[in-house]
Amino acid sequence: MAMSAAESRSVRGVDVAKNELVIYDQKRDQLITIPNTKTAIKQWLKALAGAVSIAIEATDIYHVMFADLAYEAGCSVYLVDGYALSHYRKGVNVRAKTDAIDARLLARYLRNEGGNLHPWVPPQPFYRKLLSLFRRRAALVQARTSLTLSWANEPLLKAAFKSQLASMQRLEALVEKMIKELLEKAGLMAQVKRCMKVEGIGFLTAARLVRSYQRGQFSGGDAFIAFLGMDLRVAQSGQKKGLSKLTKRDDPEARRLLHNAAMSARRTTAWKDYYETQRARGFSSIQVLVMLARQLARVVFALLQNGSEYQTKAA
Repeated sequence: MAMSAAESRSVRGVDVAKNELVIYDQKRDQLITIPNTKTAIKQWLKALAGAVSIAIEATDIYHVMFADLAYEAGCSVYLVDGYALSHYRKGVNVRAKTDAIDARLLARYLRNEGGNLHPWVPPQPFYRKLLSLFRRRAALVQARTSLTLSWANEPLLKAAFKSQLASMQRLEALVEKMIKELLEKAGLMAQVKRCMKVEGIGFLTAARLVRSYQRGQFSGGDAFIAFLGMDLRVAQSGQKKGLSKLTKRDDPEARRLLHNAAMSARRTTAWKDYYETQRARGFSSIQVLVMLARQLARVVFALLQNGSEYQTKAA
């Protein structure tokens, strides 16, 4: 039997934190800790011998520098999302969670599942810039919403808060302008505008979905839905059938924007009947909004995949 890429290479598992990296060498059964700095990472990579495969849990941003440098050094890098690692942990009955245990678990995961995994390839600079802008905007929206809720009933600070709120809204508008300029520079605004013709899909949702589409190579709508973390995980054993839940992998901001798009779409002529039909079948409002969000994502994927123009469902 031919060995997988991971099996034919020396395997490392790397647990990433803001300030340090815990690295497990499976062959030597050895753990080391190094600073999460460019200098330390380069020194460690330089000392590696032979072909090396590295499994890293994808964190918010702290894994990015290590992944880039390891890829440049010729290592095969595998990013493991937290969802997959969490369920693997349960599957192999590892109950404790420490940095050292996670580094070992990542190496074990790559060794055993490497044949089904694809090595990571760094995204284009455009993709990272766009993702950074979306992160900044999401943080702004979260902060504004939180402040609005906590300060709403404080009359003594009403005037001061109103001024602060206006400043935050101007900053949000600036970030959206920068997103638009970046899309125009990349030649993607035509795709964004085509997606915005779908009822319920606004500029930010369209931009986020175009960004997601540009990142991967998808075999079909199901793969795109899975990339967004909107595929369902079914819990079923024998005669017992549990509730299906979203996997929620990769992109929480895309899911949030799609949820908002679904809330808007359900009131349109194009999607109102679909929403009401599913509600009549006994699904809750939240469940139908998730179903509608998936439908919207599928429509957008088809437009991007085929380069076609949207034909309204109301026509």
